[in-house]
Amino acid sequence: MSKFEISGSGTNYRFNLYAPNGKIIGRGTQGYSSLQACKTGIESVKNNSSASVIDTTIGESSTGSRFEIYESVSEYRFRLLAKNGENILASEGYVNKSGCKNGIESVQKNAPNAKIVE
Repeated sequence: MSKFEISGSGTNYRFNLYAPNGKIIGRGTQGYSSLQACKTGIESVKNNSSASVIDTTIGESSTGSRFEIYESVSEYRFRLLAKNGENILASEGYVNKSGCKNGIESVQKNAPNAKIVE
């Protein structure tokens, strides 16, 4: 089963999204000042997980909620942006673009029903 796992305490909470196989699909992009704020960030990922995919490596662009594929050093990555343009989830690096696209598909499939583990 997929899950969002919250870590941290006090004024620094973070989350990761895990696939059913236990591998991290994405990481929350910021620290949150409270547990409730972190859970709100998770809900934003869930609500935006059906966003369209934009490939910036071939010049595509868009506004609103979206997954952006981009190249960093010599690897491909994706980020999930909320409707306001805020980066809310970031991926690990992938050797090829197809792996990056698979990561996005995994977020789209797993995030909406992932349980939250504190």
